[in-house]
Amino acid sequence: MPKPAHSFDEDTSDEDATADADAIRSMLGAGVMEPSSMDAATFGTGRNSTEATETDVLRPAPPARTVAMPSRTKLAILLAALAMLGPFSIDTYLPAFPEIERSLDASALQVQQTMTAYLLAFATMILWHGALSDALGRRIVILVSLVVFVVASFGCASAHSIQYLWAFRVLQGLSAGAGIVVGRAIVRDLYAGPDAEKLLSLVTMIFAIAPAIAPILGGWVVEAFDWRTIFLGLFVYSFLLLWAAWRLLPETLPVAQRNPFNGASLWNSYKSVLGTLRFHAYAGTVAFNFVGLFVYVAAAPVFIIEHLRLSQREFGWFFIPSVAGIFLGALLANRSAGRWKIGKQVRTGFLFMGGAALVNLGYHIFLPPAVPWSVLPVFFYTIGMSITAPGVTLMVLDLFPTHRGVAASCQSFVQTMLGAVAAGVIAPILSVSALWLAIGQVVCVFTALTCWRVGRSRRFGGPRAI
Repeated sequence: MPKPAHSFDEDTSDEDATADADAIRSMLGAGVMEPSSMDAATFGTGRNSTEATETDVLRPAPPARTVAMPSRTKLAILLAALAMLGPFSIDTYLPAFPEIERSLDASALQVQQTMTAYLLAFATMILWHGALSDALGRRIVILVSLVVFVVASFGCASAHSIQYLWAFRVLQGLSAGAGIVVGRAIVRDLYAGPDAEKLLSLVTMIFAIAPAIAPILGGWVVEAFDWRTIFLGLFVYSFLLLWAAWRLLPETLPVAQRNPFNGASLWNSYKSVLGTLRFHAYAGTVAFNFVGLFVYVAAAPVFIIEHLRLSQREFGWFFIPSVAGIFLGALLANRSAGRWKIGKQVRTGFLFMGGAALVNLGYHIFLPPAVPWSVLPVFFYTIGMSITAPGVTLMVLDLFPTHRGVAASCQSFVQTMLGAVAAGVIAPILSVSALWLAIGQVVCVFTALTCWRVGRSRRFGGPRAI
């Protein structure tokens, strides 16, 4: 079994990683470093940057665009806004499905396939965003992805047939995942330890707004205008993001630290990540915790309308506590970073999730589903989920310091695939009753806990038990 390039242990100080991150930030802040401005010819040949030929010396260097290091708050807002492209691309246009059917003379299945096309493209490309950023740099991958998303959003708004809408939704899916994948690598490039954890939790706090407001905004836009206006809104939003990223987003991966973009290098990178048991253990910890919530999200129409007997306008009974829990958990993770070791954070998160899941199960064994008792456990569950996620995500990235982009891609892919299975297979089975949903959540929590314990086991190269 290939060994990870670096073993993350919260019991150690990680001083080297912190020093590297501080050096990168100081050079960026001083405006003396812009890795993307390095000679493209030298980078393309795979030569060391100090091995310039006479031709290289005589060739005038192109003017470099130097981007100063933004403040932590600005960077968090920008990375969260990039990550929001995903939920905005999915949730905002859901209320418009009936109008799209009428406008494009399409069946309900054909309109549903616009979502399928997006998700398949998203899941496929999410494996590549990180590898591209490891080879070409973080900034260029995000900028190009935003350009593609801008074009795709305008294409969706102007589509005159369902087939054209399918095509442009594929383009949206291919580009929407770059922000969340490359954003994690950027955080780890710039910060280490508690500082990185604080920034990741801050991004999560801001990002939590998107799932709450996206369907509401979509419903308002459809009632006031039409479905095309939703995609025009995405066009404007992504164009503003492109402008902001061009002005504010620094390049955080120096040319000297990039990996060659060729078949052998890519194979070795993915083999190193996917062949490491601890990667699967830590990625599984985050993913199964997420699935414990996502089975409820995927089953929301049945759970809310049939089991809780609420109307379509009362979905807030479920989604508002969920988003509030995500926000509060991320806030607690932010405040505890540096004060608590990651192991203590994870244990606290599992106490919240495990306790909430068991209370949820006990309630539905003896009593029928009802508001607020059937949704309160979800609130506490999401608190624990958000406390746990930042630290474990950093542990995934720190397993592979020279392949952080690939590691971030693979982690996102694992979570996306498990989410797809939950939505397409698990949720329809469990949605027959609130009790079965509660059982499914308990299984997810204890599967995640098992993954965590495997990752921490000294038998598999983990640090000593905590």
